[in-house]
Amino acid sequence: MDINLSPEQQRFAEQVREFISRNLPRDIAEKVRRDQHLDRDDHMRWQQILGKQGWHAFTWPEQYGGPGWSVIQRYLFEVISAEMDCPIIQPFGPRMAGPVIYTFGTEQQKERFLPGIRDSSVWWCQGYSEPQAGSDLASLSTWAEDKGDHYLVNGQKIWTSYAHHADWMFCLVRTSKGERPQQGISFVLIDMRTPGVDVQPILMLEGTHSFNTVFLENVKVPKENLIGEQDKGWTYAKFLLEHERVDNAAIGVTKAALRRLKRIAREEVADDGGPLIQDPLFHRKLVEVEAQLQSLEVTALRVLSQVASGEAPGPVASLLKIRGTEIAQRISELASEAVGVFCLPYQPDYLHDAGAEQPVGPEHAATAANNYLWRRCMSIYGGTNEIQREIIAKRVLEL
Repeated sequence: MDINLSPEQQRFAEQVREFISRNLPRDIAEKVRRDQHLDRDDHMRWQQILGKQGWHAFTWPEQYGGPGWSVIQRYLFEVISAEMDCPIIQPFGPRMAGPVIYTFGTEQQKERFLPGIRDSSVWWCQGYSEPQAGSDLASLSTWAEDKGDHYLVNGQKIWTSYAHHADWMFCLVRTSKGERPQQGISFVLIDMRTPGVDVQPILMLEGTHSFNTVFLENVKVPKENLIGEQDKGWTYAKFLLEHERVDNAAIGVTKAALRRLKRIAREEVADDGGPLIQDPLFHRKLVEVEAQLQSLEVTALRVLSQVASGEAPGPVASLLKIRGTEIAQRISELASEAVGVFCLPYQPDYLHDAGAEQPVGPEHAATAANNYLWRRCMSIYGGTNEIQREIIAKRVLEL
């Protein structure tokens, strides 16, 4: 694959850089640079700026209000955004709910839901996992009882990212029982303000709040919020998950993390008194993870090219998910190793930008432990890496 940029692609990259430099709020960029926690307002402010430009739903075709960018343009936008300290675009609306709605939804559903995703006026969350249905998602038990013009939903969802911020949730529910667990599942859209929706926080080990448990008790969901056919939701769920696992490669964000690791290694001192980046053992570890990331990047571009031509990502999406999360975790491990004992202090005020105190030790060390701890969940969300290996074994190796 030729990944050298054409003059047209170079002009596009310059356009993206110019737009970000003129429009990204400085306070948000500084939080990202310092690796601090972003709140809902931080994300929404930036996403709505992108929405006015028509770039929030940057993966969408022009037919549905997206910019209609090529695979390379999307890639450049993500990589440059990460390089210039932009917040991650929350994927639940533009990368998950939106494509399902414009692919399988009715015209009325497209008119109703797509505008709020494009301009980022509506925050979405994903109601998939349950206490007894995580990697084995088909065993979900949240039940939607048919009441004629609406469903009555009862059950529990867990690990629901940013449900406390969300206006709407796309949710898998069971509407009947079939011979196979994948049968009888439907894909519905739930207004989070509906009576009976109860969001309870799951606080993370390193002090942040992104995950939640969502209890659904007699939640009334109009039939008009059913996507596609009743009992066919597993088809739409697989469509979404394959694309989510491609996204989990997170090339741009991981490249930014690698650049940060290199900066840390230049500033930290090795046992011989020189810069850590010149220490042969640490340098070897750094080169190894960079080579792995470069290999992943080429693979991701190849898969994105296939998707752009109309092909499904297939089992390669599982490979991208596995390697993407493992490489990101390895980078966080090396950052913790580099800062040494300064990983130990717990500094929540710095993480949340809530105090004026200077961090203990160098600034780049203040979030190293937080990143290490948070990234432990990367190999679990989106389908555990063990399950992804099973998918590859069955669909590629035919074991």
